[in-house]
Amino acid sequence: MMENSAMDGFRLPIDLESLLHGRSVEWERLEFKKGWNPEAFLHTMCAFANDFHNLGGGYILIGIEERNGRPVLPPEGLDPETIDTIQKEILGFGYNAMLPAYHPLTFPAMVDGKNILVIWVPGGETRPYKVKVSLSAKSTD
Repeated sequence: MMENSAMDGFRLPIDLESLLHGRSVEWERLEFKKGWNPEAFLHTMCAFANDFHNLGGGYILIGIEERNGRPVLPPEGLDPETIDTIQKEILGFGYNAMLPAYHPLTFPAMVDGKNILVIWVPGGETRPYKVKVSLSAKSTD
């Protein structure tokens, strides 16, 4: 069973079940991440925000493993205590790790009783975007 969670009145522009089964969005516009890896997330977010082929950006689903480009269900899920922290990190990336500033929309959701985080990354209005190569404190690239 899948549920969309409304956040501040916003909802995903697409049904979560359609995302999980690739019915309404091409697979190249979907990324599934088993866990939270800030650096990998940031690079994917930048690619979707740049949207070089004008496909409408993309979706990143955190808490769901990917195998051969497809989601592994039921999902691994995320610890519900970490979702708020992840959302705050994503907000910080938009200001501190990406130029020009960019902010995707995040939606906590439940899939088969597991918490996941869906991030909608529409193509940005002020393209091209650049991100840090590494989030390491020593990195300046």
